[in-house]
Amino acid sequence: MSYRIAERYQKVTPPAAYQARENITTQERKSSLEKIHKIEKLNTFRCLPVFNSALFHRPSQAADISPMTSKFDQALARIDNAHRQDPNMVTVNGAAVPYELYYANKMTQHLEKRDPSASEILRLAVRAQHLRRWEVPRSSYPMTRPGYFAWRTALKNRQADIAKEICLDCGYDADEAGRVASLVRKEDMKQDVECQALEDVACLVFLDDQFEKFEREHDEEKIVGILRKTWTKMSEKGHELVSQIEMTDRAKGLLTKALST
Repeated sequence: MSYRIAERYQKVTPPAAYQARENITTQERKSSLEKIHKIEKLNTFRCLPVFNSALFHRPSQAADISPMTSKFDQALARIDNAHRQDPNMVTVNGAAVPYELYYANKMTQHLEKRDPSASEILRLAVRAQHLRRWEVPRSSYPMTRPGYFAWRTALKNRQADIAKEICLDCGYDADEAGRVASLVRKEDMKQDVECQALEDVACLVFLDDQFEKFEREHDEEKIVGILRKTWTKMSEKGHELVSQIEMTDRAKGLLTKALST
């Protein structure tokens, strides 16, 4: 198997190292998705709460999942139930929260600022941005530049495939589910306004929530280079929202340096 599937009831052991994306066969992908699909469906119909309202917010709340729940809420719940399985935890308001659920909530919060009238499709794609990402750690690929890009490409395709299957199962048609997958893959960032909005949101979350840790782990030259690349990926609307992010004086100085060189 080329995918690492960490499931509650079944564990699939990966090879010593993952191969490049093109070596993954259609049958391997289908088998992996079927296994994930079974676990997600089981967890969904246990009627787990979609959100702990004390910790999270989204525009449409749903306490339980039932046949009467809208396809959007069903898909969102399935995505969040997957996020809940992340073993990596962060503390939010004194409570332990799976990191990917925390990250997904941050993405939704910034989408509300970037595009309050975002479509259901964009909202689902934003929510699925790191879908089951913890199952394929960076160490699964060679610790080289080509290995990094192979890992990123594999993640995007895998996350898109899983999101598409969830959407289809929840009642979205093939075009709608395919559109979610396309956005997750960021297939046309500069020409597709929704894809650009998603990229803006991802960059805003990085600057707002991840940059401080990144700054501690890397030298100034690398930090400035990453900030410059991040800024280039964003639209003018995204640039405007950066000013609303609380940043340390050092972070502001590094951003200024990145934009002036």
